[in-house]
Amino acid sequence: MTAPGRRSSTFSRLLRHGFTDPSAAERLLESAELEPVKADPVLLEALGATADPDLALLGLVRLVEAQIDHTARRELLDTLIAAKPLRDRLLGVLGASAALADHLARHPRDWQALVTYEPRDLHPGVEEFERGLAEAADPVALRVAYRRCLLSIAARDVCGTTELAQTAAELADLATATLRAALGIARTAAPDDAAICRLAVIAMGKCGGHELNYVSDVDVIFVGEPANGADEGKAVQAATRLASHMMRICSETTVEGTIWPVDANLRPEGRNGPLVRTLSSHLAYYQRWAKTWEFQALLKARPVAGDLELGEEYVATLAPLVWQAAERDNFVADVQKMRRRVVANIPAAEIERELKLGPGGLRDVEFAVQLLQLVHGRADTSLRSGTTLDALKALAAGGYVGRADAVQLDEAYRFLRTMEHRIQLFRLRRTHLVPEGDADLRRIGRSLGLRADPITDLNREWKRHATVVRRLHEKLFYRPLLDAVAQLAPGEARLSPNAARERLVALGYADPAAALRHLEALASGVTRKAAIQRTLLPVLLGWFADSADPDAGLLNFRKVSDALGKTPWYLRLLRDEGAAAENLARVLSAGRLAPDLLMRAPEAVALLGDGDGGRGGLEPRGRAQLEQEVLAAVGRAGGAEQAVTTVRGMRRRELFRTAARDIVSSYGTEETPAEADQGALVDLVGGAVSDLTAATLAGTLRAVVREGWGDTLPTRFAVIGMGRFGGHELGYGSDADVLFVHEPREGVDEQEAARAANAVVSEMRRLLQIPSADPPLLIDADLRPEGKSGPTVRTLTSYEAYYRRWSLVWESQALLRAEPVAGDEELGQRFIELIDPLRYPAEGLGDDAVREIRRLKARMEAERLPRGADPTLHTKLGRGGLSDVEWTVQLLQLQHGWVEPGLRTTRTRPALAAACAAELLTGEDAATLDEAWVLATRVRNAVMLVRGRAGDTFPSDGRELAAVGRYLGYGPGHVGDMLDDYRRITRRARAVVDEQFYGA
Repeated sequence: MTAPGRRSSTFSRLLRHGFTDPSAAERLLESAELEPVKADPVLLEALGATADPDLALLGLVRLVEAQIDHTARRELLDTLIAAKPLRDRLLGVLGASAALADHLARHPRDWQALVTYEPRDLHPGVEEFERGLAEAADPVALRVAYRRCLLSIAARDVCGTTELAQTAAELADLATATLRAALGIARTAAPDDAAICRLAVIAMGKCGGHELNYVSDVDVIFVGEPANGADEGKAVQAATRLASHMMRICSETTVEGTIWPVDANLRPEGRNGPLVRTLSSHLAYYQRWAKTWEFQALLKARPVAGDLELGEEYVATLAPLVWQAAERDNFVADVQKMRRRVVANIPAAEIERELKLGPGGLRDVEFAVQLLQLVHGRADTSLRSGTTLDALKALAAGGYVGRADAVQLDEAYRFLRTMEHRIQLFRLRRTHLVPEGDADLRRIGRSLGLRADPITDLNREWKRHATVVRRLHEKLFYRPLLDAVAQLAPGEARLSPNAARERLVALGYADPAAALRHLEALASGVTRKAAIQRTLLPVLLGWFADSADPDAGLLNFRKVSDALGKTPWYLRLLRDEGAAAENLARVLSAGRLAPDLLMRAPEAVALLGDGDGGRGGLEPRGRAQLEQEVLAAVGRAGGAEQAVTTVRGMRRRELFRTAARDIVSSYGTEETPAEADQGALVDLVGGAVSDLTAATLAGTLRAVVREGWGDTLPTRFAVIGMGRFGGHELGYGSDADVLFVHEPREGVDEQEAARAANAVVSEMRRLLQIPSADPPLLIDADLRPEGKSGPTVRTLTSYEAYYRRWSLVWESQALLRAEPVAGDEELGQRFIELIDPLRYPAEGLGDDAVREIRRLKARMEAERLPRGADPTLHTKLGRGGLSDVEWTVQLLQLQHGWVEPGLRTTRTRPALAAACAAELLTGEDAATLDEAWVLATRVRNAVMLVRGRAGDTFPSDGRELAAVGRYLGYGPGHVGDMLDDYRRITRRARAVVDEQFYGA
């Protein structure tokens, strides 16, 4: 029995050496198996140096137990104590890999593979591994031999004899030797097949790049050709059988485990394509059908087994296509889309633990490096390495990546890959998830040399390196451009102008020479402004490139920066508030309207800052708040013209606020994805622009009355919104459809009152249309009684007399959208009470009235659609467009508004919802009409945002059309899908209109 004092001392000693379960460790050390060496202090020291002393000790005991007799045990233990290199390697492996400990327990003599120290074994190549696998005549023996070779690689790795790149290269060499051995077994089993075909095995992915993991699929492509005059078809069939057999040998699971899966899905047509193709068949596929990612994958293609001459011919034949890939349409967008898709497919519960695929993970490094290689490798052959770290070194040497950035990225990549190796080595399982258990994290941390506080230190270092990768991934593709144009320190590596121009073309800039001039103007010099611009531009360039017009984005950014660059808050806003820079980039590259509004008042950039989920000050302000500000400004102004100038400036700012909110919501940001509810966004824009128009009219009315008549106009005066204005559905370029109504004050002559009211209208129109830097607001009163031939302003009594005697059914329909928007509230409400019986007639419409509305609609379709316009794409008058939906809804309001209160609204979508609730429309029909109306409205808004002028159909210019598509959520190359979707959605809506409106 152990004395208490001695046991306490032993526990302390074991804890000091890193054991977490001293009781179990003490029992194992006292076991009979370790009796000859338990007192030797070097054993405890060596165990304490491993990643997991408890695991290493348990593995050692199992290995000693497994020796066939006493002599074998003694040999192992004597060598273990006497030979430090063996001791460190063996215990290092046992403390890092439970799977290799299991292998040693099954094959107890394999420890002797760690004893050999001839120089050729320190860093073996393919031939050395082939010798180690030479005795394997069957699949099971091959698995055992493979694990024996893997044991020697792991031993050198965990002891620090090899560094990451060498370990990864050795693993790739071992995979090469294994593929050759497996193919040899397959050939021996089918000599007839082997005789009639040439079969080349092309390694892809990390094996092809000479940077393999411990456990990874080995990606391959097979090329077959006839041999000895054989028929091509029979030769390809024979090669297919050999390739399939080779894959089974490596992939099948036995008691010895699996070597690794051989994955041939990178071949042409993937798993749906033939396993083996001839060289000419491969070439034909890549010339005609291959996608961008397939050329990116070929960066790492390397012949490894079979007919190496054929393999070299394959690589040489396809290489020109690989280095022309950057010239393909949408090349950069395709690569970026692929990266985003990978991240999007990671389960939410795993993304924070994903070491390879997540943001700041290994794939970010590989993605950035490969993208740079493909862009610049056409002209610079030094960049054509399939190995990530070698390629990164070449990119830095060529000036495509800054030296400091390359060093940081190299360090981060090495740390993350080593961490990945340690995770996989434990169980020899293919995983890239960082484990959550403390024991696993402690073992990984200690294996990386983090001994003081392994778990805390590991998490800190991991997050630090991931942050570096994520930052440099965002910047790497673009930053060297700035070094090319900025006047930096002599001798600093930088891109040549030609390389910079190539990069800009690959990003989608149509005028790279102009872009380079803008970059030079923005980033040259040693001022604080230039330094901050150099920090911002790498990411901004990427956001500009994500739009339909990168050139316009960069040009507009230069203009804004020229105007505000000396303002302290501007650059600080973009640098320090995460959303501001991205919001600005989106707004400046999305079309003409928002930049034009911004250029006239660049200080509105301040609205783009953080807050409200990254939208900052972009939430539209309510009507009450707008009117309060407008009326206060009018009160401070010296006269009507000055007051309205101020009001129009405020209107421009608020239009920019709404347009920017619309663009940012449609594009989305890193923090805030694009809006899912397009209808809500349409309502937001329509409501915001309508409220702003109402506030503008209220302020202008106040300014005109105050200057001409002091505080009191001789007549009470109200403005009634009509059409989209009354329906809260105005677009960016809409006129203000209104009616003007007045009522003479007590004791005022009617003619005098009428003159005053007409003077107010005339002056309001003049002031809101004076040429200036601010957009005009056109007032349209053509919906008044008698149209253009009738008086512009009428008294309430005159309106009542006209509507009683002369009103037509179309006027009742137009009054469905009437709503007071400015002026005397009580007079406006009395006007609404006057017209309600007309727009919601008791008992609904008679048959004659319904026929008249249908006749008017049919006439409008026939006569008002512009000549040459495509009726399937005209958003207002075309099939299933705004007019179709609105007239259908309005007919239901005229027929049933008297009995259904929900239909008594000026707004189309609420009226549509009310019709559905009242079972006047089925849910499916209502949804179909709503979808078409929302889409058509979005298209109209998009056209105005992109072109800077209103339009009712899609632009004919390709770049403008692409910008509309981008706003609507369609990526590059999908304009055709957008038009097809529009036609499909509006065609379905027209079918509902035919049934519900025309009764067809």
